[in-house]
Amino acid sequence: MKKVIISVLGHDRPGILAATTQVLYEQGCNLENVSQTILQSEFAGVFIASMPDDLTVEKLNQQLENALGALNLYVFAKPVRVDIPIYDAPGSEPFVITTRGPDRKGLVAGITSVIARFGVNVTNLSAVFKGGDDPNQNIMIYEVDIPWRIDQKTFQKELREKATHLGLDISIQHRKIFEAINRI
Repeated sequence: MKKVIISVLGHDRPGILAATTQVLYEQGCNLENVSQTILQSEFAGVFIASMPDDLTVEKLNQQLENALGALNLYVFAKPVRVDIPIYDAPGSEPFVITTRGPDRKGLVAGITSVIARFGVNVTNLSAVFKGGDDPNQNIMIYEVDIPWRIDQKTFQKELREKATHLGLDISIQHRKIFEAINRI
């Protein structure tokens, strides 16, 4: 089975998902995963679909460009290599790391440098920066898989030190606790 990953970017408006998925349907593709969001005024969508054997990624990309170009959207499609195993974090626990603080350059880079150094995988990141010094206007939520093998106390200590250095308040919670508290 062939799979394709497609990214669609452009100014947000109603109908982008409908137009994108209509092309996939017409080309005989089966939608398997979708992640889309609005970043300020911009639509950002990523789709994974299985494709019929007789459809090429190039033809699909052209069909998507024809349909979505009229909406001034940018499209990029590439094959998904199904021969490469999916990254799995065996022996890990899901956590949520949240930071709040004044907006400035390097916040995400600083926190993710500590996360990466410990071999922790970021599975989702949501960040809203509205600028200014109001910490409630600048929030980052990192969903991560923390391996059991790492020294949790050292990891959390280094994250807290980095957050303090960056002027951020930080919270590190198991995902189940985060979800219970925030009723997600």
